[in-house]
Amino acid sequence: MLDISLPRPLQGPGNMLHLALRPEQFIARHTAAAPIHQVRMLGFSPYFVADPDLIDEVLVGRSKLFIKDRFTRDLSLVTGNGLLVSDGEFWRRQRRLAQPAFHRERIAGYGAVMVEHAERLASTWREGQVLDIHAAMMRLTLDIVAATLFSSGVDRAIAETIGSSLDVIMARFSDPTYAFAPWLARVPLPKNRRFHEARARIDGAMRGIIAARRASGRDEGDLLSMLLRARDDEGGGMTDEQLRDEAFILFVAGHETTALALTWTWMLLSQHPAAWDRLRAELDSVLGDRPPTLADVPALRYTDWVVHESMRLYPPAWSIGREALEDLELGGVAVPRGAQLWMFQWAAHRDARHFPRPDSFEPERWDGDLARRIPRFAYFPFGGGPRLCIGNNFALLELVLVLATLARRWRPVVRPADRPRPQFSITLRPAGGMRATLQRR
Repeated sequence: MLDISLPRPLQGPGNMLHLALRPEQFIARHTAAAPIHQVRMLGFSPYFVADPDLIDEVLVGRSKLFIKDRFTRDLSLVTGNGLLVSDGEFWRRQRRLAQPAFHRERIAGYGAVMVEHAERLASTWREGQVLDIHAAMMRLTLDIVAATLFSSGVDRAIAETIGSSLDVIMARFSDPTYAFAPWLARVPLPKNRRFHEARARIDGAMRGIIAARRASGRDEGDLLSMLLRARDDEGGGMTDEQLRDEAFILFVAGHETTALALTWTWMLLSQHPAAWDRLRAELDSVLGDRPPTLADVPALRYTDWVVHESMRLYPPAWSIGREALEDLELGGVAVPRGAQLWMFQWAAHRDARHFPRPDSFEPERWDGDLARRIPRFAYFPFGGGPRLCIGNNFALLELVLVLATLARRWRPVVRPADRPRPQFSITLRPAGGMRATLQRR
C-alpha cells in the first residue's frame, strides 16, 4: 500500500497514483481525516466533503452556490447538455419539462413491462448454466429502458448498437491513463477513434428515433412521447438537440445504474445464504407460483431492504462532484471560487456512526425506516436536493420487481473466486464482469 504522507513536492503524484490503484483505501482514508479535507492531487487540490451535514449544505442548503464539477461537465462530450451536466436556468427549464414523465402514476404503468422482460429472460436460463451475470443484467435493463423510453421505436438491433457503444464509452472513462495525461484524449490513438465512433453511433441512433417519432406524430405512451409533448409556461417544447441529450441521459441512467445494482445484489446474496433464504421465504409467501405485480410491491418489504442494502455497499453512482461559484466557508474551512468538492456515497454509506458493522450485508437494518433515523446524506444513492435523480422512483420499482421476478425462479450463485473488485469509473462496475452459475429454485 502506498504511503500518502509523502513530502509535499510528491504529495500530488503520490495521491493521484494511490487513487488510481487503490481507490477504496484512498477514499476511506481521506474522508476519515476530517469533515472537510483538501487533498493535494496532480495539478489540482479537491476538497473531500465527508460530513452528512456539510454534504446537505452543498447539495441542498446552499446548492445555488455550486455547479457540477469539471469532471461531470466533461461528460457533455458524450451526453450533450442534458440534465446530468447542465446548470442554471437552462437546467431548471429542462427539469420542469421532463418531470411530468416521472410522476408516480406514470411510472406505475411501466411495472408490467419490467416484469414481462424479466420473465422472458428467466425463461431462457438453464440449470447449471454459467454466465456473466453483469452482462445479463445489462441486456435486461437495456430491453426495459428501450421499451419504456422508446416503446416500439427501437428494435433489438438498434438497442444492441446503443448498448455496445456505451460499453466502449464507459471503457474510455474507466481508463486511469486519461486522469494522469488528459492530453491523450486529443491524440489519434485507436482507443480514441473507437470512442468517437461509438459516440457517433449513439448520436445517430438517438436522432433517428426522435425524427421518426416526430414524423409519425403518434403518442406511444412512453417517456419519449411525454418529452415530445412537454411545454413550458410560454408554450415552448424541447428542440431535437435537447430531446437527444435528455433521451441519452435517461437511456444511460435507466440502463447502466440499474444493471449494476442488480449485479452487486446477486453477489451479496451469494455471500449471505441467510439473506437469500429470507428473500426466498418472502417471495414464496407473497407471490407463490406467480410473477409479481405492482400491487405486490408494498408487501415485498425484505426485497426492498435487500435492494437498499446492496446500494449502500455498492452504490452504482459512488461519488458526486460540485464546483464553488464564489469564495465561501464550509465547515470552518475557506473554500475558494472554482474549488472542486467531492462527496462519496462509497464512504458515507460505510460510516459506522450510522451503519453499525458497516461492511456487513444486513438488509434487516432497514427495518423501521432507517432512512428517516439517520442524517439525510448518510445514505444518498440517488444524490439529493434539487439535483436528485429524476428517475429514482423508476429505478427502485424496477429493482424490486426484477429481483423478485428472477429470484422467484432462479438463484445465480457467484462463487468466492469469481467475486470481482469494483471498478471506480463513472459508475461502479465489476472489473472484468461477474461469473455466476444458475441454480433453479
